[in-house]
Amino acid sequence: MKFRKQFLLLAFCLFFQLSYGQTASIKSSVDGKASNQHITEQKELRVEPPNWWSGMKNNTVQLMVHGDKIADYTPSIKQKGITLDSIHKAESPNYLFIDLSIAPSVTKANFNIDFSKGNKVAFSHPYQILERTAKGDTKKGFDNTDVIYLITPDRFANGDTENDEVKGYLEGPNREFIGGRHGGDIAGVLEHLDYMADMGFTALWLNPVLENNMESYSYHGYAITDFYKVDDRYGDNEMYVELSKKCKEKGIKIVNDMIMNHCGSLHWWMNDLPFSNWVNYQKEALEKNFKQTTHKRTIIQDPYSAKIDQKEFSDGWFVPTMPDLNQRNPFMAKYLIQNTIWWIEYADLNGIRMDTYSYPDKDFMRDWTCAVMDEYPNLNIVGEEWSLNPGLVAHWQKGKVNANGYTSCLPALFDFPLQSALVEGLNSDESDFSGMARMYEMLANDFIYADPSNLVVFPDNHDMDRFFTQVNEDFDLFKLGMTYVLTTRGIPQIYYGTEILITNDVRNDHGVIRADFPGGWENDTVNGFTGKGLTEQQTEAQQFVKKLLNWRKSNDVFHNGKLIHYAPKEGVYVYFRYTDNEKVMIALSKNEEEVELSLDRFNEILPKDMIGKDIFTGEKLELKDKLTVPANSPLILEISDSGI
Repeated sequence: MKFRKQFLLLAFCLFFQLSYGQTASIKSSVDGKASNQHITEQKELRVEPPNWWSGMKNNTVQLMVHGDKIADYTPSIKQKGITLDSIHKAESPNYLFIDLSIAPSVTKANFNIDFSKGNKVAFSHPYQILERTAKGDTKKGFDNTDVIYLITPDRFANGDTENDEVKGYLEGPNREFIGGRHGGDIAGVLEHLDYMADMGFTALWLNPVLENNMESYSYHGYAITDFYKVDDRYGDNEMYVELSKKCKEKGIKIVNDMIMNHCGSLHWWMNDLPFSNWVNYQKEALEKNFKQTTHKRTIIQDPYSAKIDQKEFSDGWFVPTMPDLNQRNPFMAKYLIQNTIWWIEYADLNGIRMDTYSYPDKDFMRDWTCAVMDEYPNLNIVGEEWSLNPGLVAHWQKGKVNANGYTSCLPALFDFPLQSALVEGLNSDESDFSGMARMYEMLANDFIYADPSNLVVFPDNHDMDRFFTQVNEDFDLFKLGMTYVLTTRGIPQIYYGTEILITNDVRNDHGVIRADFPGGWENDTVNGFTGKGLTEQQTEAQQFVKKLLNWRKSNDVFHNGKLIHYAPKEGVYVYFRYTDNEKVMIALSKNEEEVELSLDRFNEILPKDMIGKDIFTGEKLELKDKLTVPANSPLILEISDSGI
């Protein structure tokens, strides 16, 4: 209880700053007093991963077996094509790690793992090797053709009220509490796939849906207590697979939110840790001496950083309820890599969003990304490096030549620097070096990145103020910002409800930021899915975003095109997206009155006497000497030399 009281206030403050919402109750299970599961009989063996597949590039798998004094038994397998290569004991007698190899001749297999004492088989555990439905290189990841829709599932739609409260789960529903569980689930997401498809979204990223059986603040999903199980309050594993399948039928790819850095303090293994170095600062945790990360992400790239600073950043915990996993332990590293591959194969994923990418061991993150991308070369993974310094973000991308020699296989990253520049540029006065010049200058930093086209651009996400709030509820700025996100280089991501101007009246409050989508609950008086009860401005915003999304979806200049931009002048920022066959001109104006642009400035990309078709009005404009840009508005023109 002393431990609990000591860190209650600390956790309360931290959750307002970090990625996981508000505070959580401070009950740690590292001392064995809080147990989520305790295995006492061999019939309760836990074997992870629960199955594997044939035909993988890497034909080996390591099983983690947990059971009462399982180390006293000797496992064996009698199955053609399946070889038990080695057996590893842990420090805890309740674990065994078993290495299997699968011969190329094996397509599928059902067999027993026998556990013996002496010469006698004491018990057996069934195991399956399944046949793959497709090779790894056939899985196509999200890319520039896509716009990602980000959903916090607990706050989107309650499709099944029967699973709001589930026996055995520590936190029940409380929609009146902004930090509580509100009842949104996978069934609710399934019900509204037509809405997403009709809006024009082509990829779906859900905040984590794996089991978070914590005492409080479990709705955000980032305190996982079982890496192989969907939380029953969201549905189950089979429903998640159904979601993946239904998404593909609607032309929507599915992106899984994963965490390699930490788990929840009530994860089942925290009551019986296999090794004394399974989590970082494990000894200190047992002694109730919490070690928090410093969040000093520059340390990884800093050529002068001290080792103690590196350790305190990478090994420190976010909060007492999120033990920091030690990926330098080879069994932990293997476990996490296999868990990722298992979910890709099991749920037919199109991509991964990796939480807090720079916080785990940097060498492990290289090994993790390389292992995943080797098995699935056409998948995409986007890493979260929340830094406004493009140099720190660029460090992690595949192909980046770093001074410290670090290499990576990570294809994509979130463009936090450009998001910050966008908000600053929209909100500040125009001058040569402020206003939209900030956007222009930040985009000029693309020379730092190995592949700037594979950056995810966004106006907001689940960890920051809503975009409409960030632009001080200025609807003109909202439209300018959304136009920029959906037409600049990169892969756009939109947070649920941004399209209907959801705001947060309390700044930086994650519970408020992650507001319920109106219409997702049976008695809601406003329905964002149907438009019922939306204000005129909300309806206009939704239709504006829908127009842009569906237009972008069929326009190759945003999928494969290049970009050229012109330094903002007189409150107007002009850029072009183009291929050999198509060309689009975008002009963003923050002026209170319409402005005439001289077209001579754009001769490099815009020949004389072209035709521009306004995508919003359908009006055709002759592009000769001057172009009139409307006040406080985006202008998007499809360019043609013979009319469109």
